[in-house]
Amino acid sequence: MTETRPRRRLMSPLTRRILLINLAAPISLVLAFLYLDQFRLGLIETRLTALRYEAGLIAGALGEAAISPYELTPALEPETARLLLRRLSAQSSARARLFDTEGDLVADSRLLLAAGRSVITRQLPPPEIDTAWERALLSLYDHINALFMTRLDLPKYTEYPFAHANEYSEARRALAGDDARQLRELAGGRLMLSVAVPVQGLRKVVGALMLTVDSTEIDNRVREERLAALKVFAAVLGFTVLASLYLAGAIVRPIHRLAEAAERIRAAKGRVAHLHIPDFSDRRDEIGDLSAVLRAMTGAMAQRIDAIERFAADVAHEIKNPLTSLRSAMETFARTNKPDLRERLLVVMQDDVNRMNRLITDISESSRLDAELARSEAEPIDIAEMLQAVVDTYAARAAMRPLPRIEMKRIEPGPYRAPAFESRLGQVARNLIDNAISFSPPDGTITVAVRREPRHVVFTVTDDGPGIPPENLESIFDRFYSERPASEAFGRHSGLGLPIARQIVQSLGGQIHAENRDDGHSGARFTVRLPL
Repeated sequence: MTETRPRRRLMSPLTRRILLINLAAPISLVLAFLYLDQFRLGLIETRLTALRYEAGLIAGALGEAAISPYELTPALEPETARLLLRRLSAQSSARARLFDTEGDLVADSRLLLAAGRSVITRQLPPPEIDTAWERALLSLYDHINALFMTRLDLPKYTEYPFAHANEYSEARRALAGDDARQLRELAGGRLMLSVAVPVQGLRKVVGALMLTVDSTEIDNRVREERLAALKVFAAVLGFTVLASLYLAGAIVRPIHRLAEAAERIRAAKGRVAHLHIPDFSDRRDEIGDLSAVLRAMTGAMAQRIDAIERFAADVAHEIKNPLTSLRSAMETFARTNKPDLRERLLVVMQDDVNRMNRLITDISESSRLDAELARSEAEPIDIAEMLQAVVDTYAARAAMRPLPRIEMKRIEPGPYRAPAFESRLGQVARNLIDNAISFSPPDGTITVAVRREPRHVVFTVTDDGPGIPPENLESIFDRFYSERPASEAFGRHSGLGLPIARQIVQSLGGQIHAENRDDGHSGARFTVRLPL
């Protein structure tokens, strides 16, 4: 048979399953949060709407104040438009560019705001130094963000030295009289947001205003929110891992110790008395129950092995006695020529052979009984009806040879049903009645009585014999113990009848004991108590 030993692993399969189950939720949340970047798209939409509103205000101001009053056809006054655009865009983070009706660039807020400004020197604060785990989170964020961020199919943004409206589709549409907006892709994954609106004077388009801003502010805000969430998830992840490892250790380690102990017991091949099963019964959980059951099983196994060893020793001793007597009788028979002595020796040898045959038969019955009781399933039977059938068989035998009177008593009305093996429980009753017959006088009475208790069915077998010595009330149930009446020939009983009766009763969860009568009469009483 192939031996199966507990394998030593760096991480047990049960630990991996616990970790996988516990980590699935936080990992799914992280991936979902990184993948579902609707928050970023919502910020972009909001920023485009704000740019459109801002562009409308600036375009309206230009249409009112930057139109030349001396032209027959409304047209932008370049100097006025530049001055006004510079003032209106000073507080805005967006870049404003103004195109005339020909598409030529009239003003650029970046150039206007830079003109005439002096250089200001300011000491910057020291750079913030992130911790190692924050840097690790940033690196993880960049990699995952690159994998899961929604990719938009956008044109590349190009910065032209001399911009013209034809180079920007939204500017062309604005010159045509429509509001327009456009997203373009910058280097590093950033976006350029652009909104263009027509500049109108006297209900005529006199130019186009285009506001542009990159997505740095949006990306920074999204990054901050996601990093904050990642920190929370990292803390939850760490706690989950530690909790999973603790849980796995609390489950896997005891089970592994129990498996190792079971393997040692298997390898011991019966020598289990000195082996130890770890005791986790104080845990008060399933592992504690498993530990208690394994300890009880090991204890029962050790007791069973000890009982088998004692039984084997008792069998060897009991068989050795008739064998020794038989060998002595045979040796004496071979050396003597006296007919009367040889006749007596033949009788002795015949008795020894019969005694050995009885011993072997009873030993075989006892061994077979163990296997039968282990395989069989008890079924509810009427104990009183079974006892009545046994008593009736003795009444039939009394017609062929003298027997003490055997009577049946039911203390109260039935039913007297209890789970039992009918044939084997009948064997118990016959053993007790046979034992009572051996000790009762021919004119005595043997009473078989049955009664109910709240949780048991009880039957007794009472005889009129001499009773049992008090010191032997328990030892009579030992294997091969035999104390027979003086009138009975030696060797007729193997001493296994009462032990077999106790074995059957105990297999049903019941009890059997002997006592002397206390009703003013001599005799013994055997009581069998079976659970309902």
